[in-house]
Amino acid sequence: MNGRLKKIILLLVAVALLAGGGRVQLVLNRDRDQLGLTRVAPLENAPPVLAFTTVALGGFRGLISNFLWMRAGELQDEGKYFEMKQLADWITKLEPHFEQVWVHQAWNMAYNISVKFKEAPTENPYDFKEFPDRWRWVKAGIELLRDQGLRYNPNSVLIHRELAWFFQHKMGANLDDANMYYKQQWTEEMETVFGEWREPDVAELVNPQTEDQKQRAALLREKYKMDPAFMLELNERHGPLEWRLPEAHAIYWAAVGLRKAEENPGRVNKDDLIQLRRVIYQSMQTSFQRGRLELNPYVKRFEFGPNLDIIPKVVAAYEEAMEEDERNRDHIATAHRNLLRQAVYFLYVHNRLGEAAKWFRYLGQKYPDKPLLDGNTNSLPGRLTLDDYAVHYVLEDINETSRDRVKSAIEGYLTRAFYSLVVGQDDRAAGFRLMAQKIRETYREKIGPQSWARIPLPTIEETSRIILEELLDPETGYPPEARAVLLSKLGITEQDVFGPRTNSVPRPQ
Repeated sequence: MNGRLKKIILLLVAVALLAGGGRVQLVLNRDRDQLGLTRVAPLENAPPVLAFTTVALGGFRGLISNFLWMRAGELQDEGKYFEMKQLADWITKLEPHFEQVWVHQAWNMAYNISVKFKEAPTENPYDFKEFPDRWRWVKAGIELLRDQGLRYNPNSVLIHRELAWFFQHKMGANLDDANMYYKQQWTEEMETVFGEWREPDVAELVNPQTEDQKQRAALLREKYKMDPAFMLELNERHGPLEWRLPEAHAIYWAAVGLRKAEENPGRVNKDDLIQLRRVIYQSMQTSFQRGRLELNPYVKRFEFGPNLDIIPKVVAAYEEAMEEDERNRDHIATAHRNLLRQAVYFLYVHNRLGEAAKWFRYLGQKYPDKPLLDGNTNSLPGRLTLDDYAVHYVLEDINETSRDRVKSAIEGYLTRAFYSLVVGQDDRAAGFRLMAQKIRETYREKIGPQSWARIPLPTIEETSRIILEELLDPETGYPPEARAVLLSKLGITEQDVFGPRTNSVPRPQ
């Protein structure tokens, strides 16, 4: 074969390969577009440095970011989180659509760097510890996902899932010893949106009328990137929710993530959907347990209380999850049963006996073969009354034959009864008092006459008097205003308490 013929053949082969490669490239481009891997649209409103890197470096951005990503992994293994943060910041500027790096960098801030800081000293030893530096990093992680990650990846289910998890776990759960400080700081931020010392009114921000409402609605949309209309929709579906607490925001971002998943079904990981749904029903359960802020007007501080009004919706959310997640149905059913048990108890001690009886019957119907109390085969449905169940629910946790622990539980319920009177929750006070009486009666029956003669418990009246003396002590008790309210509620005077002893103290009505 002469050289000329050889060149012609090689040229024809090259042309054929180019033609074949072109056809393959068309298929690859189509697949990349369907999978969302092709980024041809320019970034809108991008910072100058980001706009420069995405245009000037071209395809080399991927190679550089891969190198930086590997180096960031090495730094993480070495515990050098601050250096790793800088590298991650560079990676986000090189590859702003690489959603994993946004998640990784935010996690590094909120979980790894934040715990490097200790609490700040407080002047009042009774104040809970303050963690301003730690909160700064947790907040930075949330803002990175919400303000930047979603800006360049608005349809990312992963980023929405992670943002919801930060609110549920980092801020909402009690695992971080700074969690109470996080909740306080977030409550104060949300008061700038919903107003101070009052329950949030989302409806007024959907169609604001006054100038103040318009400013607060703009703050909610522009700073916190939240849609009041969607919040109102979630309130109707899952609430009423307390939007000053992190659980409501966990529900919000998880619900937005589910909506994005519905709009882009071809790009959704099934496990992400499960996680998003799990955030919603678990956060709803937390909201039921302690999802209401109660103002203590005497110390100008919020306390946490249960949100009993959402119990039907929480139960429905768990049952919906059981239908949707067949793989984890048994585990969700166990959580559902525990939820019903808690709901009956919470309603009982808040003196909402009709609702407690309703869910007590439902618990027995839903799980007829399961004991109402764990490990107690005598507590099958039909063998316990509602009163017996509520008392045994408490005694199950405090060792029902331990006199000291039973006495401590009784004192705790009576103290909470007096506090509930002070803050105007009379029904709740009656429920706590009833529970204290029932616990004492059950303990007496359990240990029998002989042991009772040897280790009796004081009467409810005697215990109430001791607690009342402590609460009304001018030096160590309630503030003057609270003491006055308590005496008025009880219909007594300080002379009745600190004067000559009588056999009883009037019961809270």
